[in-house]
Amino acid sequence: MTPLALALDNALTTATELPGGGHEIADPYAVQREVVDLRLARGETRVGVKLGLTSKAKMRQMGVDSVIWGWLTDAMRIEDGGVLDLGPRIHPKAEPEVAFLVRDGAIAAVAPALEVIDSRWLDFKFTLDEVIADNTSAAGFVVGPWQPVPPAVDDLGVRLLVDGEVVESGSTAAILGDPRAAFAEALRLAGTLEDDWIVLAGAATAAVLVGPGQTVRVEVAGLGSASLKASS
Repeated sequence: MTPLALALDNALTTATELPGGGHEIADPYAVQREVVDLRLARGETRVGVKLGLTSKAKMRQMGVDSVIWGWLTDAMRIEDGGVLDLGPRIHPKAEPEVAFLVRDGAIAAVAPALEVIDSRWLDFKFTLDEVIADNTSAAGFVVGPWQPVPPAVDDLGVRLLVDGEVVESGSTAAILGDPRAAFAEALRLAGTLEDDWIVLAGAATAAVLVGPGQTVRVEVAGLGSASLKASS
């Protein structure tokens, strides 16, 4: 187990920040595997994968031309309408997404989703390798009602609301032009996707900081909505 994986795990379990920006990481995905293995050793199980940098704008900002990815575990799941416990969080943010359900290595259903990201790096500042090692800031997720995949999901309107007020709006087109392209990337990167796993396709808008007692809701045209309420 590398010292960096242990440090990231300690930051996770103690909700303390780790100074970033200066770590040389030969294989960030190897560190990510160790970070996730520590979670699995505590009894968590893998339930899917998540993609990051699926926006062309974010790719340009980070100076890359491909997406990054990380793991979802059952401990990250929040029921639709459920409570996000802010106690173990450092600086949680929520972003609107599209989720896919896996069956036989293919898309079986689709749902609106929220992802909670919470970087363990100080002030949410990190290099590309550092965010990969930190399991792409994975912290939580909410999935709305599953439904059959409509003929087109490439340009559905997306709204992110906090306490009933729209704070971000966009389109599923921001997710690699079509969220289904993100599913294909997840299959390529992860190598295999197990039945009933969830794939979070990536953010459709910018993320927003979640404060105590706030209710965050995503609405995706034609797909419905999903929400969470932060603890006070």
